[in-house]
Amino acid sequence: MYEYSPFDTAFLKARNAQFRAQIDRRLNGELSEEAFKPLRLLNGLYYQLHAYMLRVAIPYGTLNSRQMRMLAHISEKWDRGFGHFTTRQNIQFNWPELSDVPDMLDALETVGMHSVQTSGNTIRNVTADHFAGAAADEIEDPRPIAELLRQWSTDHPEFQFLPRKFKIAVTGSVADRAVIRAHDIGLRIVQNSTGERGFEVIIGGGLGRTPMIGKRLKPFLPKADLLPYLEAVVATYNLLGRRDNKYKARIKITVHEHGIDKIRTLVEQKFAQIRPDYPPLVPQILTDIQAHFAPPDFKHSNTEHFVLNRSVDPVFRAWCDTNLHPHKQADHAIVTISLKPHGGTPGDATADQMRLIADLAQRYSYDEIRISHEQNIILPHVQKNHLPHLHAALVSEGLATANIGLTSDIIACPGMDFCALATAHSIPVARQISNRIRDLKIEHDVGPLKIKISGCINACGHHHLGHIGILGLERAGVENYQITLGGDATADTRIGTRIGPGFSADKIVPAIERLILGYLDLRNTADESFIQCYRRVGIAPFKAILYPQEGAKNAA
Repeated sequence: MYEYSPFDTAFLKARNAQFRAQIDRRLNGELSEEAFKPLRLLNGLYYQLHAYMLRVAIPYGTLNSRQMRMLAHISEKWDRGFGHFTTRQNIQFNWPELSDVPDMLDALETVGMHSVQTSGNTIRNVTADHFAGAAADEIEDPRPIAELLRQWSTDHPEFQFLPRKFKIAVTGSVADRAVIRAHDIGLRIVQNSTGERGFEVIIGGGLGRTPMIGKRLKPFLPKADLLPYLEAVVATYNLLGRRDNKYKARIKITVHEHGIDKIRTLVEQKFAQIRPDYPPLVPQILTDIQAHFAPPDFKHSNTEHFVLNRSVDPVFRAWCDTNLHPHKQADHAIVTISLKPHGGTPGDATADQMRLIADLAQRYSYDEIRISHEQNIILPHVQKNHLPHLHAALVSEGLATANIGLTSDIIACPGMDFCALATAHSIPVARQISNRIRDLKIEHDVGPLKIKISGCINACGHHHLGHIGILGLERAGVENYQITLGGDATADTRIGTRIGPGFSADKIVPAIERLILGYLDLRNTADESFIQCYRRVGIAPFKAILYPQEGAKNAA
């Protein structure tokens, strides 16, 4: 993984010292909260419902054990002993004192971490496929590209005050695990007919109150043109993007209002203008970055111990069936550690759990860790013969839930428990659904099912992309939960369809239960997943399940 250069370290030290001085001025009354707000947002500091919240970047979701241990230390010393991993591959600390934030940032700097540009109207943390560098279906590790984009975008003088926040995602696989079509810019590494590698460029995706699937801007962009081309994209948006209405300021609205063809013309014109003068060292910089992402020196062995334990231990076998994914090396596996225990808060990890994960990464995963946009943690390179020992260790800290991709593997935003923007609770709904599924003992029978919950229209829980999406809103002072069906966050990205009137807080969980049990009756075979069944039968049967009184009324 990338290690900070002396330049990176000096930059962070100076940036932290600058922000420390700004916080001192806020604390002694020289700065009002209004004047302080744009300064803190540039450094990832929010003011939430109850306290300040510090959002720490985990660029392209990659960590090592030393960094994870520092996150555990910070959570205990300056927060409440846990952190919350987000859908942006970040971690949030929800309870820091303002006076402690400079010390938190200085501690992060010692392990090459920061909170720069995790908020504000700028280019946010660049995300990537959480199986990057390990997936068997990968064309190329996308993390060097994501690191190049991080270096290019950090403190970029032209792009610090864009019309609205700006998000970039990169994948190196046909199977899209980075949701590139729901980002302002999505990049997929592809090969052309001559074998040259470049990028498919998608722009104008996004969720929120106006969800849109990104449009293809360019089918093949040579690697050497990446930075000047993206600079042309963002510069075009910076000029055209609306600043009169923040709800219409994202690039998705710009593309929608002007049309993809006009945007493409303007981008190509800007690209032609800046390309000749672009720094010639970019290819060499990328080559230097790629050296940091060389594959580990894999140790190989037979898999007899793994096969034996899997055959005799049904608990271990169930965990293997859901939480392991194919690795480039046949005798290794990608391990996803669930942060979704039944009844737990999606994405939360205690300091002790973070330290255990750090220990396991160092012992079994070549000191590499990934954070997924689905709020789970990945050990990307584990020898299969080590899996029984690793599983036993995870059991000891409540981290061995065998539910990846299943009903209780719910994505949920913080909702009204923490967020000042939320209009409804998300976490309690996720907990109740998870517990109900456990009590019914149907999770493995149901199979793959993505439930995603947002506590407001901003859609931080990605509810639009859930097979079952839940949006919490406030209606006349009462929490009301709308349901959407048919969303998809894979390469076949789709926005879910709202199924009908919302449900009150006490009726939303029974409604979800009816949907899931109804699906079991509707499916053709045990192998037909929820989303496959929905696409086959359409929305009408599910609507009848959710609103039986409406069907009875029509029958009468």
